[in-house]
Amino acid sequence: MSDVPTHDAPLETLSTSLSERLERDGYLLAPAGEIAPVFHDWCAAHGHRPRDHDALARYWNDLAPDRFMGDGGRYRRRRHAVFSAAFGAHALVRKPHQAHFQTTDFNRLNGGIERHFEPVEDGALETHTFAFLCELTLGVFGRCAPGIDWHVEMHQFRIEVGGDITAGLPTPEGLHRDGVDFVAMVMVGRHNVGEGISHIHDLDRRELAAFTLAEPLDMALVDDTRVLHGVTPIVAEDASCVGRRDLLVLTFKRQPSDHISGV
Repeated sequence: MSDVPTHDAPLETLSTSLSERLERDGYLLAPAGEIAPVFHDWCAAHGHRPRDHDALARYWNDLAPDRFMGDGGRYRRRRHAVFSAAFGAHALVRKPHQAHFQTTDFNRLNGGIERHFEPVEDGALETHTFAFLCELTLGVFGRCAPGIDWHVEMHQFRIEVGGDITAGLPTPEGLHRDGVDFVAMVMVGRHNVGEGISHIHDLDRRELAAFTLAEPLDMALVDDTRVLHGVTPIVAEDASCVGRRDLLVLTFKRQPSDHISGV
């Protein structure tokens, strides 16, 4: 990305650093302590008052049950949205709502069918946190794959456990790839849960890393063409109460430039 205003220098520095790490290793963990100060600088540079992460997180409180669980599980709630972004863009352009589809090559549990989820609410997309995360990920992935226009899908996930929900599986399909180019996973919040450890493996299934997205704005990025990722089940710290793990996922898949409009 070129001709970047100097007031966005901290964001550009972070984007460059993350892209170098992602290109080197195929994955990375960027803790909230690395992300949050740049977010606050970004807010100040754009004339926004830095707001509490709850401005985005509250949109996880009205997610619909996932009706397409091949294991019959009742532990997942979600919403979905689809976007485009031309190379060099700083923001996403929302597309008409459409189904989410993965082949069974990438999702043996739930793939092979069109899955129609409730759309992400407009208010979530209007938060400063979401705008910042879009600009950050577009910058990182644009450096890793210059000249590419993107088809982007957003997933809001809530995994629940406890009460009458005995199993909370963030990735019920196990270690997997998503069938895209890049994936960003951002922690929105955890309540009354333990475990939920993220594992990264190479394509020969050798483990490369294990870490926990624990704090709001903890972020993991993966090159989906180079690594597998998965998350262990969550457990309720107090089994008499429902615990939850809320995650924002953005997937980036290259598309022909003539599919881009409105940027």
